[in-house]
Amino acid sequence: MSKSPLMLSLIALGLGMSSTAMAEEKVPVVASFSILGDLVSQVGGEHISLTTLVKANGDAHVYSPSPMDAKAVTHAKLLVVNGLEFEGWMPRLVESSNFIGEKVVASDGIDAMKGDHNNDEHDTHDSDHVEHEHHAEHDNDHHEEHAEHDHHHHGEFDPHAWNSIANVKIYVRNIEKGLSKVDPKNTSDYEANALHYIQKLDKLELQLHAEIDKIPASQRKVITPHDAFGYFSRDFDVTFIAPQGTSTESEASAADVAAIITQIREDNVTAVFMENIADNRMIEQISRETGAKIGGKLFSDALSSSEGPASTYIEMMQYNVDTIVKALSH
Repeated sequence: MSKSPLMLSLIALGLGMSSTAMAEEKVPVVASFSILGDLVSQVGGEHISLTTLVKANGDAHVYSPSPMDAKAVTHAKLLVVNGLEFEGWMPRLVESSNFIGEKVVASDGIDAMKGDHNNDEHDTHDSDHVEHEHHAEHDNDHHEEHAEHDHHHHGEFDPHAWNSIANVKIYVRNIEKGLSKVDPKNTSDYEANALHYIQKLDKLELQLHAEIDKIPASQRKVITPHDAFGYFSRDFDVTFIAPQGTSTESEASAADVAAIITQIREDNVTAVFMENIADNRMIEQISRETGAKIGGKLFSDALSSSEGPASTYIEMMQYNVDTIVKALSH
């Protein structure tokens, strides 16, 4: 039985629509927080459909995943996390969502700093997250009892590794490898995107060093609410002093605050900074008691909204350096 020209045209149209739909199918990817979301977007480009769990200006230290988050993780082919026990809530989310895709720990291979920044030891990190996850799986019975503990404390290493541009270049390479693994047909695009972005990071790194070098080393002392800038301090030779530890959930004692106030006076620290994710009342108190001016707001653990000054990683780093240099130049 011969088919009419109209029928043949409809069949051809249907086949064309089907192949187009297949060609446009994007890889579902989940990133744990906004800074990682931007990096994944830079590498994945048009080939991915990205869900970011902790949004702009959100605090991943105290995040509580929603049912929609679990659904997104369930359907993801790739999950990208920071690692270094930054996302204390992630092991339970992965377990409850029955995630079966690939996972990238973006910080694998970096030169990780100990959580105590007074300790000069560094370790190349590529296995402690596995040990942490094994421990989490082994002790599932204790998750409910210690859920809040998982929120409040980090592990041995400082997780804020993205505040080093050198580390973020490693993040980008890890993301590129993960995307290539789940979507090999677009490997060449992921490699090209990663290379292009790393070249931008190289340029940014040089620019920021040139800016900070204008400030005498003896003046590069600043106060922030929580201890999120250890890697920045190491890379750019800026001393950061924080009343809180590496988690926003840690509480500074009156003695901690008094010691910082004394240090500000003795070292003539001229600027204190607020953060976009922190409770800044303590910083305001320190400013009042010492006369150190509030130099502005830094973006530590999250990007700004799209309308803000730090909606991408590169914008965030540039904005933070501009803000610090401006405050220390007066």
